[in-house]
Formats: sequence, C-alpha cells, structure tokens
Amino acid sequence: MVVTELEKIVDEKRIVKSGDEDPFGNLGKCTVYPQTEEEISAILTYASKNGRKVFVEGSGTKKGFGGLLEKADILLSLSHCKGVVEYSAGDLTITVRPGTTIKEIGEYLAPFGQCLSVDPAWPEFATIGGVIAANSSGPKRLKYGSARDFVIGLRVVYPDGKVIRTGGKVVKNVAGYDMNKLFVGSMGTLGVISEVTVKLRPLPKYESLVLLSFSEKNLHEIRSFVIQLLDSMMEPVSLELVNPTLSNQLTGLEGYTLFIGLEGIEKSVLYQEMWIKEHQPKETELIILQQHEAKKIWSTFAKLAPNPLRIKEIDESNLEIGIKIGSKNIDVIELVEACHLMSLNKHVDVRVHGGIGHGITKAYVKGNTEAVLSYVRDIRSAGCNKGGYAIVEHAPYILRKHVNVWGDPPSYFSLLEGIKKAIDPNNVLNTQRFVGGL
Repeated sequence: MVVTELEKIVDEKRIVKSGDEDPFGNLGKCTVYPQTEEEISAILTYASKNGRKVFVEGSGTKKGFGGLLEKADILLSLSHCKGVVEYSAGDLTITVRPGTTIKEIGEYLAPFGQCLSVDPAWPEFATIGGVIAANSSGPKRLKYGSARDFVIGLRVVYPDGKVIRTGGKVVKNVAGYDMNKLFVGSMGTLGVISEVTVKLRPLPKYESLVLLSFSEKNLHEIRSFVIQLLDSMMEPVSLELVNPTLSNQLTGLEGYTLFIGLEGIEKSVLYQEMWIKEHQPKETELIILQQHEAKKIWSTFAKLAPNPLRIKEIDESNLEIGIKIGSKNIDVIELVEACHLMSLNKHVDVRVHGGIGHGITKAYVKGNTEAVLSYVRDIRSAGCNKGGYAIVEHAPYILRKHVNVWGDPPSYFSLLEGIKKAIDPNNVLNTQRFVGGL
C-alpha cells in the first residue's frame, strides 16, 4: 500500500489517508506534508521507483486550475514547508520555503520597509511556490511584472528525487542559462520547488487609486485617454479596466471604470493625480482614493477570483469559472467590452477586469453549465481573433472534463513535450495538469 510505504518516510502525524472528496479534483489517495527538502526528495524518490503518481499543491487555491485526473496516488502538500531561510535587507533579497504565503512574506518584510511586489489573488492563502508554478500576478503587473520578473534563484526537487539549484541569491546573477524560467509557469510538472530567492522593493511611501469612469457609449474615449497617458511621463503601477458590473460592485460607479494605481513618494503621486485631473475626458466621473482607502479597494480586488478553499459544494445550475485572456495591450479594451456584452446575450453573470499595459484580462463567469461552456467557446474565439489566447484558470472537475482548459496546444508544444519527457520520463509529477495534457 502507498500509505504503508510512506509511513517509513514521514512522521505518521504528517500523513493523512485521504477519503474526502473535493469538487475540484486534483486529490490524492493519501496526502503527505513534508517540512524539509530532504523529505520532499524522499517522497519523490519513492514515487519514481514505485510507479506512483504525485500531485503537488501549496494551500490549494489553484485546485481548480488544470488537471484531467481526479486523483493521484499521493498529494504532496507544501503547506507545512514554510518560513524564511535567509534575508538580506542590503541586497533587497529574501529566500523562503515554498509553502510561505504572500501575506506572511509581506508581514515579515514590513518592519524593514521592504516588500515583495506581487499582488496575486487571495494573498493570505496563496503560497510563493504556487504563485511561481502558475506565474500568477495581479493588476500591479503593469509596473512590477510577474513571477518571472522577481525570481532570481530556485532549489528544485526533480521527479526522481534529485535536487538542483538554478540562478543564485543575488540580483546581479548572469552566469549560465536562466533556468528559473523553465519552472516558472510550468504548473509543477517538471519539479517541486523547495526553496525560492526573490528580489524585493522598498515599500512605497505613498499610494493612491484614481477611478475614472466612462459611459458605455464613449468607449472610444478610453483608448484615446490611455494612449495619451502611456505616452506621457506618468508611471502608474496599474491601469486596470473593469466592466460595468464589477465597477458597480466595487465602487458604485456606473459604466466602464479605469483603476489607475499610483505609488511612490507623496509629491510624485500627487503630481500624477493632478495630471489625470487636467487631462480628464469630458463626461467622465473621477474619484481619488488615497492611502488606506486605496489599499482597502485593492484588498477587495484580491478576493474577486473564485477560491476553491471556500467552495465545498457545486451547483450545476450556477457554476462559477475563471478565464484568463492574453492579448496585445490595447486590445484589452475591446476584450473587456466583448466579455461584458457576451454575458448579456448568454444570460450569465460576468465580472471582468483587464490590464491595459500588460495585456491580461480576467473574467469570472457564473451561470448554468450549458451557458458557461458556450461562453468559454465564444470568448476563446474572440481572444484568438485578436491574436491572443484564453485559458480556464478555475473550474470544478465536472466542468474541466467537458472543456479544453488550455485551448489548442501552441506551435512550440513539441518542445514542451520534449522537456517533460527528459525531466520526468515516468510521468510522476502533476500528470495531465498542463497544456496539451502534459
């Protein structure tokens, strides 16, 4: 039995015989909670030698993201493998274990006036390992980038239990190939992150959020204003466009609303606020939220995405999914509008926000199974027509069996397939969790 063998590897108190079901799948016949790299290695060595399949998760916020198999032999949870390994305030770097949440990292760094500039959904649950595995990001990706931009070093346990190190522990590390990018966004299919070193930023001294609301009849003015803003000396950290449904929910404003985030020293932020006031298009409504009020909105924003940890039952007459659409930066405006108008035609509830400047649009859709599946097909077509893509980032297992989560494999799929076969020939890790069934 799998459980009997694993009891020799980890303490009985950190192994659970899993009989519970979960509507999002990605489960294990047993769940193990390693606390060290050595234990992770021992578990994977056992799995590789005995033909066992292993699913990997942090806290479980991405349990609905990918996965065509409901249950593996072993669910390897990194939620107990957490904590700060090394912190260098002078070098603006920190090394942590993968199960450390984004909130915990922020709380550790705050007294030193530094921060990790990533704003994923549900930071109190999202682990650094999970954020890297999925290459997650939020509205502030415009200025601060995604996981690929702040990771400078990793320790990774290969599917056969061997441990490798990529990158380094200093920002100016240029030796060899940038192996970090091989694992960032690979959905845990190539190895288990056991340690990560990231670069930090000083905490912003001042923050504000400018809300600029446009009438649904004047969408062309959004494009003109945004182009003018991006061509100026302005440096927003976010330029997020939200649809009328979400705008009304978050702010009470009608129409399409731009969330313009500003951070820096107070004088610089106030200057940029003034620039926006001076260039405000006619027939728009403008609200400025500063400091605590701005943080409050962003905190609410971070809880928009569906969270599997808070969903215990699925109502097939009112399913909820999350869609990620990638496109050219300025095409976000048309895609946000398309997402909104399509929801009216298909009678589903849709909250949409898109980052003008980084090209990522997120749509959270609620409706009956047939309507939701139809919506995915049509919005994927809209994204592809713009030269982009659409993937389903969150869906219950019952729906993932009927929808192509990743869409058609990319032109370079054979390269991804070759890498997977070279690193994980026995297909041990996160089987069928990634694009093309990898």
